[in-house]
Amino acid sequence: MNNKNMIDDKVKNVISIIKDMDLKNKLRLGVCMSSSTYTNLKYNKAHIYSIFDKKLKENDNEYLTSYVNMRKYPTILFVMAKIMEMNNNQQNQIAMYLYNNI
Repeated sequence: MNNKNMIDDKVKNVISIIKDMDLKNKLRLGVCMSSSTYTNLKYNKAHIYSIFDKKLKENDNEYLTSYVNMRKYPTILFVMAKIMEMNNNQQNQIAMYLYNNI
C-alpha cells in the first residue's frame, strides 16, 4: 500500500467514526478541533469555534450550564488523538467534512 492510500484511509476511518456520532458529539468534536493547539487548520479557527459553540449551546443543556468534562466522551477523545496524528491537509479535510456535515 502506498503512502497516499494510507493517508486517505486515515481520513476515511475518522470520517466513518464521525458519521456514527450524534449531533451533540459532532458539535463537541468541532469545538475540540477548533480550540485545540494541536490542530493546524487553515481556516479561521475562532470563527469555526464560534459556530460549533453556538450550535452546541442550542442543543446541549449540559454544555450551556457547566464545564463539560471531555473524559466522559471517549469516542471524541479517540478521534481527537487520531486527528492529532494527521498532517495539516488531513486535519483540514476532517474539519471541512465536520463543518459541512453539521
